[in-house]
Amino acid sequence: MRDIYHDELDDIGKTLVTMARLVGIAMERATNALLDGDLAGAESVISSDPAVDALREETERRCFEMIARQQPVATDLRVLITSLHMVQDLERMGDLALHIAKVARLRYPELAVPADIRDVISQMGEVAQSLVSKVGDVIDGRDIELAAAIEAEDDSMDALHRKLFTLLLSPNWSHGTEAAIDMTLLGRYYERYADHAVAVARRIVFIVTGVRPEPAPASLDIA
Repeated sequence: MRDIYHDELDDIGKTLVTMARLVGIAMERATNALLDGDLAGAESVISSDPAVDALREETERRCFEMIARQQPVATDLRVLITSLHMVQDLERMGDLALHIAKVARLRYPELAVPADIRDVISQMGEVAQSLVSKVGDVIDGRDIELAAAIEAEDDSMDALHRKLFTLLLSPNWSHGTEAAIDMTLLGRYYERYADHAVAVARRIVFIVTGVRPEPAPASLDIA
C-alpha cells in the first residue's frame, strides 16, 4: 500500500511538470501570436487553456483525497499541501498566456505591439520562456539551486517591465491611448507570469528544506 501511495505522490509531481510544459508552450505561442499577428496561434492558446484547468482540478482532487485517506505527515504532508498551491500558480500562468493571446486576437489583423516596443515585449517573452523551462526542471528534480536562479532571473523581467513603462510614459509616445493600455496590460501579464514562476520555485524550496523563503513584496494580482 505504501508503494502505491508513493507512486501517487510521484504522479502528482509528474502532473505538475506536465502543467509547466503546457503553460510554457502556451506562453511561447501567445508571444509569437502577439508579435507576428498569428491568429491561428492565438486561437490554439485559447482553445488549449481548458486542458490546463482540468489538470488543476484533477490534481486538487487527488491531493485532497490523499490527505483524507492517508493522513500524511512531515515531508509527505508538505508535498501535498504545497502541490495544492503550485497547481494554482501553474494554472494562473496558463491564464496569463491566455490573456496575451486574447490581446493578439483582439487586434488582428493589425499587430498589437508597436514597432518601437517590439524588442521589449520579445525579451519579456524570452525571459518568461526561460523561467517556465526552469520551473519544470525545479519541480522534477527538487533543485533548490536552480530555484534560486529563477529568483535571480525574475529581476530581468522586472527590469524589462520598468523599461516598458519608461517607453509608455515618454513624451515621444505616438501610438495613442488604446495601444498604451494594451502595452500596460501586456507588461503586467508577463511580470505576473514570472512572479508565479518564482512562487513555484519557493514552494519547492519549502518542500526540500521545510523552511519558507522570505516572501516577495506584495503586488496586485491580475491572475
